[in-house]
Amino acid sequence: MAGEAGRDPRAWLAVHETAATFLARSLSKRPPIVLPPPLHRAPLRPGNVVEIAGPSNSGKSHLLLMAAVQCILPKEWEGIYYGGLGKAVMYFDLDCRFDVLRLAQILRNRIAEGHSSTLPRHGQLKEDGTKEKFPCFFEDTLFSECMQRFLYVSCYNSPEFVAALKTVQSQAGSEALGVDIYFLMIDSIGAFYWTDRASQSFQENTGKSLQSITETVVQEIRKFLQLQPALVLVTKAPIYGDGTTTVDFNRGSSKYMAEDSAVLRFSRQEEERTLSCREYMPSIWQSLVTHRINLQVEEAEFSSLHESEVHSMHTSEWLQPSLKTREKFSIRNDGVVLIQ
Repeated sequence: MAGEAGRDPRAWLAVHETAATFLARSLSKRPPIVLPPPLHRAPLRPGNVVEIAGPSNSGKSHLLLMAAVQCILPKEWEGIYYGGLGKAVMYFDLDCRFDVLRLAQILRNRIAEGHSSTLPRHGQLKEDGTKEKFPCFFEDTLFSECMQRFLYVSCYNSPEFVAALKTVQSQAGSEALGVDIYFLMIDSIGAFYWTDRASQSFQENTGKSLQSITETVVQEIRKFLQLQPALVLVTKAPIYGDGTTTVDFNRGSSKYMAEDSAVLRFSRQEEERTLSCREYMPSIWQSLVTHRINLQVEEAEFSSLHESEVHSMHTSEWLQPSLKTREKFSIRNDGVVLIQ
């Protein structure tokens, strides 16, 4: 065939498949991933690296848990449709704030939601005409199967994080994990920033600088994605610049001493939004990220029409790709609800 192409260059232009066939083949290998709002706006596929940035209490970790539940839930189980992916999640907890009870609550709520949506078809009528509830045994069985797809690793410093990435990367290549990891989650990527930077002057001779550690992390993630294409979801908290802590920021400065409380809240909120978008990760990390979304928690609160509880209002804005739209949402026990 190579000889024929060498004699006739037009042989390279021969049509082997149509555009429709090419798209069908590409989408079947790496189908688009649908995530809960507000992560649903940008088209995501295995191999993408999504950075979820925002200050504390903006909902970053909650969105990770919502996406994790979407991944570990099956698409259909015992004739009931759940709309999940039925695949495994690898969760790296770097700030030691993982709440397993919150994960279990979100998962059970999704299971109950699937049951309630199919009760008219699957529920059996009792003698008094009421619907029979889905047996708890089947619910616990599905819950256990889903949790077995959730792999959790806690790291307390950068060397442990690098070692964990190397271990996962090597085991993924040898299929030692026994499952195919579809979501790789890191919460949060800047957890060791200040400790690595503070110890940088003492570790210059060992080659363990902040830049070198970040390069190693990026290298291991890229190796893992080559062996096993997965969607990488990473949270990142702001650090408010050099020499400024969150306590100093909350303490305020002279311009926060204005008499008008409304102006004070507005100026403080605007400055916090500006500082939360300030980039502090090395450029090698920025080149790895393919998608960025920024979350903020607003001062305003609202109460729903059907509930007496008061919910905080959050906003999300896609920076990469730039969608130039800002969505409002609230976090509830049954998930994330968009606010029109």
